[in-house]
Amino acid sequence: MSATKIIQFLEHPCELKSAIQLKFFRVSNPPHPTSESERTCYDLLKQTSRSFASVILELDQELREPIMIFYLVLRALDTIEDDMTIDAKIKIALLEDFHNNLKKTGWTFDGNDPSENDRVVLQKFDKILIEYHKLKAPYQDIIKDITRQMGAGMAKYIQDQDFNVDGVKSIKDYNLYCHYVAGLVGEGLTKLSVAANFCDPSLEARMYLSESMGVFLQKTNIIRDFKEDMDDGRAFWPQEIWGKYAKKLSDFEKPEKLNDGLHCISELVLNALGEAKNCLIYLSFVYDHSTFNFCSIPQVMAIATLAEVFENPLVFKRNVKIRKGTTCHLILQSRTYQGVLDIFSHYLRIIHHKCPVSDPNYLEISLKCGELEQFLEELNPNPSHLPKGVEPTKTENYLNAQKKMKGDQVLDNVVKKETVACNSACAFFGITVVSLLYLVYVTFCQSH
Repeated sequence: MSATKIIQFLEHPCELKSAIQLKFFRVSNPPHPTSESERTCYDLLKQTSRSFASVILELDQELREPIMIFYLVLRALDTIEDDMTIDAKIKIALLEDFHNNLKKTGWTFDGNDPSENDRVVLQKFDKILIEYHKLKAPYQDIIKDITRQMGAGMAKYIQDQDFNVDGVKSIKDYNLYCHYVAGLVGEGLTKLSVAANFCDPSLEARMYLSESMGVFLQKTNIIRDFKEDMDDGRAFWPQEIWGKYAKKLSDFEKPEKLNDGLHCISELVLNALGEAKNCLIYLSFVYDHSTFNFCSIPQVMAIATLAEVFENPLVFKRNVKIRKGTTCHLILQSRTYQGVLDIFSHYLRIIHHKCPVSDPNYLEISLKCGELEQFLEELNPNPSHLPKGVEPTKTENYLNAQKKMKGDQVLDNVVKKETVACNSACAFFGITVVSLLYLVYVTFCQSH
């Protein structure tokens, strides 16, 4: 652990406790690979995404392997798309035909640049195929179909010269790009969860909800990754938004354009918050606890990240991230629907309070935060906010949210026991340390 992280934990002791609870007290369900190819897949998962791997490994066994394979297949596809050393014609053919490789048994690809970190996924793709063919037929069909659509979408953007030169132009283009790279992932995960009977089947008829789940994450990442994308010569902020504040996207890196850049960020955050309501509705339909965690953790990380990048000039200098301790706290709190609602409420208030009156988007941001706070109140009304004798309005969203929270009651007890055990251990450790320090002090004083 770096000195910086140690200092952060000392400055935020509650986050230190969360880290301890997450590491030593949370009940986990680690996988036990039974074959060499399965072991290889888990190793590849951990190599290519530590953050995403951790939530996949917590899934119920029924969905853990299908989602792991889904992730690795899309990671392989993305590794081809990201490699700028592959000739465009070859890349387009690979992307458009990639889903057909899933019919094979021994296919691999070793044409990536040696500097491409994730090329190992393609080099060992034969191991992924072994596990893919072990999956139930419905899972295979879902993975193949989403891979086909994503590959076609990626190929489309490579052939789009305007996109390659100028980046994303309109908000409509922005939404379409986010659909291909993230919305389709949400669609695939929803179909896998429905096939496993882990969420409400009606979600398949409400794919706009899963679309918002993926797009909310993608838009958050695009805002956060401004500096990284600029350094790589890529532009994903839509010109329809940033063009209001600068002539060139790179102008925001100039000190004299800082305020304009912050105003642009506020409009991008406002745009991303347009997906939040659908995300909260979606989560109320996920009944399996492990699947709920898998879905909820990225969403709470996203709202926390939006609050972090909002009015933050560091976005134009480096990749801004939330603290490690904050991440631990969010993972623990987001295990229940009530916890998710509390997290969204907390960060919406931070965004609202951070927005200066001088920001041209101040009124719209205030209205959006107020609208979402009101929606949170609809889902789980505070009894003290209701007049005496008045019942909450029983909307469909309210009933689904209450049903979800009722289903979380078993988990609430587990969380409470876990928290009490962690608090007791931390208290005992603290008393022990203080006692030892006191004994050392007394001994030192007596010797002098």
